[in-house]
Amino acid sequence: MTMTGSLTLLGTGTSMGVPMIGCDCEVCRSTNPRNNRTRTGVLVEAPEGNFLIDTPPELRIQLVREHVHMIEAVVFTHGHADHILGLDDLRIFGYKRKAAVPLYCEAAVEDTLRSVFSYAFLPPEQRKNKHSVPQLEFKRIGLEAFSLLGLPIRPFRISHGGTPVLAFRLGNVAFCTDCKVIPDESWPFLENLDTLILDCLWDEPQHPTHLTVDEALEVVERVKPRRTYLTHVSHKLEYEATNARLPDGVELSYDGQKIAFEFET
Repeated sequence: MTMTGSLTLLGTGTSMGVPMIGCDCEVCRSTNPRNNRTRTGVLVEAPEGNFLIDTPPELRIQLVREHVHMIEAVVFTHGHADHILGLDDLRIFGYKRKAAVPLYCEAAVEDTLRSVFSYAFLPPEQRKNKHSVPQLEFKRIGLEAFSLLGLPIRPFRISHGGTPVLAFRLGNVAFCTDCKVIPDESWPFLENLDTLILDCLWDEPQHPTHLTVDEALEVVERVKPRRTYLTHVSHKLEYEATNARLPDGVELSYDGQKIAFEFET
């Protein structure tokens, strides 16, 4: 049976965001709201509730902007600061749920979260203020498919320089943030896509941990999705000018962009 879901790109910017602190470039001073990029994260509306992919630093602002009332879980791509530092904003959802918010992640991400947010994972008897601590619980995932809130999810591996990252296939859409290399075994998960959401930092010839525009377009040419939205974008790519020169079916993404998808149950 074919069902539908939707996702919202809460943020589409690189780790420093756009505008960037102390920068007076054309993009950072732009009045076009699509040049204003908060850190990368995704809201997924599944059949049985909402979940997040990552908890970026601006999470509270993003969820207020999108009028989100409940989050039932979070799935993490990796443990870098720009993808986890909004974790404490989940406190309100633990209160509303009257239960812990599940965090689906790999072991290395759990280790990072426990270290950075140590107060959130103390045993109850060691907590000084029990009313201001987020209620969270870990759920281990790897490269095996799993289901969350009625939505089948297929993780697959991509590489962010020396950091392993999980990308996710949700029906006919794939989300691939923070990517430099796609391993051979992961290419099949990018076949027959309606929508590819793909990391793309800038135009410059290379970057050690992110795809450039040319490299992202090579991925698009190989997998041929119906449409591609480039995310994790720096201040070096102006929204309108960049889209004007990208091939048909490829665009920069923008904060608040909504994308529908289909999946089989």
